[in-house]
Amino acid sequence: MKTPLTSRLYVAATPIGNPGDASSRLLEVLTTADLILAEDTRRASGLFRRLGISAGPVKSFHDHNEEGRIEQVLAALSQGQTVALISDAGTPLLSDPGYRLVRACREHGYRVSPLPGPSAPVAALSVCGLPPYPFAFLGFMPRKAGAVREALAPYARLALTLIFFERKDRLAATLGLAHELFGERECAVARELTKDYEEILVRPLSEWAGCKEELLGEITVVIGPPIGPCLDPEDLALAVLNEERVVGGRPREVARRAATRLQGWTVKALYERLKTLG
Repeated sequence: MKTPLTSRLYVAATPIGNPGDASSRLLEVLTTADLILAEDTRRASGLFRRLGISAGPVKSFHDHNEEGRIEQVLAALSQGQTVALISDAGTPLLSDPGYRLVRACREHGYRVSPLPGPSAPVAALSVCGLPPYPFAFLGFMPRKAGAVREALAPYARLALTLIFFERKDRLAATLGLAHELFGERECAVARELTKDYEEILVRPLSEWAGCKEELLGEITVVIGPPIGPCLDPEDLALAVLNEERVVGGRPREVARRAATRLQGWTVKALYERLKTLG
């Protein structure tokens, strides 16, 4: 008899390396779901083999077909079915498609439940020894140097720890730009997290900038906050509010997002500061 998991979208985190990190709840959902959406169906099949399970039907779900899949998922949910969204590895939506799907499901009144688990940014942050909060996750760095500069520049004067993904062949150039923009900071490079060759290397940003060492595997970068003086709390709050205003939303929603990034500030206090920005 089918377990009562129906009419729900599960946003399911999968192992980033070690299959032993899969929870019993993940295995239950994958083996009972009526439909599984995967960024790469071949990699999903490989994951199911490593987990030793026979999973439900799998369809591709990526940037190029997300819009088309949304109607199919809504139709499945309308029939009382269960859908699981997974990425190639880790927690979906973090640098992966899925945001529009989640939003559509919620707008149509369907339950969307997180199935928490492995996440490379959080895993790297937890073991690198750099200040864990506030932090900003930037996803994958762009391919071109000019775009990388544009992505990093807004954070040059903010007291934040930064986390992002980068390819091994662009790592030295990206960290060179980061050193140029930020000055000296602590920087951790975490590779092959949870795998046999896992390695977390922490060095000054200046050393990474000129590094010719070849690092293999999946790479997550953590750059610590400024070592010297930075913005005072008031200026920092205004800077974060301005960033969140660009994202959009109602003023109280903007203040609420900013409060998650700033220690010592309430949503009410940030809302009042926001009104002064016009």
